[in-house]
Amino acid sequence: MFTGIVQKVERGLLRDKRLFFKKTWEIEIGESIAVNGVCLTVTGVSEDEYWFELGEETKKRTNLAVSEYYNLEKSLRVDGKIDGHLVTGHVDGTVRFLRSERHGNSYFMFFSLPKERWAIVPKGSIALNGISLTIVDVSFDTFYVQVIPHTLQNTNFKFLKTGDPVNYEIDIIARYLKGVIENGKIEGSF
Repeated sequence: MFTGIVQKVERGLLRDKRLFFKKTWEIEIGESIAVNGVCLTVTGVSEDEYWFELGEETKKRTNLAVSEYYNLEKSLRVDGKIDGHLVTGHVDGTVRFLRSERHGNSYFMFFSLPKERWAIVPKGSIALNGISLTIVDVSFDTFYVQVIPHTLQNTNFKFLKTGDPVNYEIDIIARYLKGVIENGKIEGSF
């Protein structure tokens, strides 16, 4: 479990189905890290670097195989505080970054709507590349979020170009509510 508050932005390198990072913090094999919002397990550590194994499904459904800079967040400790919202690291897929507009001290960043349109509502939560954000508004085929300069400068959003894929995870509470309302049970339960 994560909070969507990015702790580091690092350049990564994909080699032989492994995603490598320079060792810039203390890390252990078996530790869970959100990498662009995807919960991955550290599978190797050397003196200078650490790495993750990327499965085929993960490479297919996320932007991990095409990104250069990655948002990183260590998992939430039970005694830790939650500054963002609860993020599982089970990314739903990718949306496309469309554009950014600056208004005063804010940036409005526009994205294509995901297939789960029902979960994209004004004032709702969403994780984009692992960043906990609030949806400002929704139109027929887009939604946008407001980003303050601190968030822009301290995440990989500063590197986004038009058309780039961005990982998204819809709010877990919205997912459970939809399952209960539609089916009288949580999706996937018996």
